[in-house]
Amino acid sequence: MARRGGRRRRRSSGLNLLIAINKPYGEVTRAVDNRVGRAIGDGGVGHIGTLDPAVTGVLVLAFGQATKLINHIEEGRTKTYVGTISFGTQTTTDDAQGEALRTAEVPESLYDEAFAQSVIEGLRGPGKQRPPRFSAIKVNGVRAYELAREGVEFELPERDMHIYDARLLGIERDDGLGWCCEFVVSPGTYIRSIARDLGIAVGSAAHLSSLCRTGAGVVTLSDCVTLEQVEEAGREGVSALAIDPTYVLGLPTYVLSERELERARNGVPFVPANDVSAEEGQRLAIVRQGCLYGIWRMDGGYLRSVTNCPAGIEGVRA
Repeated sequence: MARRGGRRRRRSSGLNLLIAINKPYGEVTRAVDNRVGRAIGDGGVGHIGTLDPAVTGVLVLAFGQATKLINHIEEGRTKTYVGTISFGTQTTTDDAQGEALRTAEVPESLYDEAFAQSVIEGLRGPGKQRPPRFSAIKVNGVRAYELAREGVEFELPERDMHIYDARLLGIERDDGLGWCCEFVVSPGTYIRSIARDLGIAVGSAAHLSSLCRTGAGVVTLSDCVTLEQVEEAGREGVSALAIDPTYVLGLPTYVLSERELERARNGVPFVPANDVSAEEGQRLAIVRQGCLYGIWRMDGGYLRSVTNCPAGIEGVRA
């Protein structure tokens, strides 16, 4: 592999696009990146929103210049999850992957659907939570899960979170008691922590026994493809699986003229030739012939670059 200035350069497929994967159970997020990277010959695949190995569902991957969009896509976007909270046992990891930390009786009231529904709906709103000890949060430069595995004593600080919606989908009684729920939450919210704290709040113990991310911003499971589909498509066919970057960003679009495209590729501000109903400071996705060329904003009658993607990100369908 070629080197420059003593540093190893990542190979590039030359692709610039986003795809949404339905992440399978048991795969760590970086392993998904690497598996897809091998399939298309790209060593620089990025992802939007890490998922624990035991969590399935929506994972958006970025190739080439599409990695420049990651912070914009993550910014303020809600996440939607469907999971099962199992009562009677709290674990070291707050999910089914950990060892039993403590057990407790399960009050009879928890089997009542009306009671369960009222408890879950009562979780809505802003609040604080303490992330799981087994998480990727860094403590003095070290991942918390690494410290937890080594038996180091530490406590993660509480942080703000918001539960925008919470619904009970059903009660499972076949193997102990489980509440199947749907949550719409702010970025960085741990459903494992919700399960752990809920068990304590209702006078029992609980952990998260299953979880699927069904939505990340506007991207849902219906937008996703499988890892096998990407591997089968390979470098030559993966573009057909690309998701529209303007859809993911949720920004209004401005269609560039050929002359404006040349200026945009060079990062040069320009007065839009076409009518654009954008307020001062508003961000726009600038596009031409099926590609996104960046995120620009209105400033004093000019469009100026916020994030420039001169190579063009594939997949624009509008």
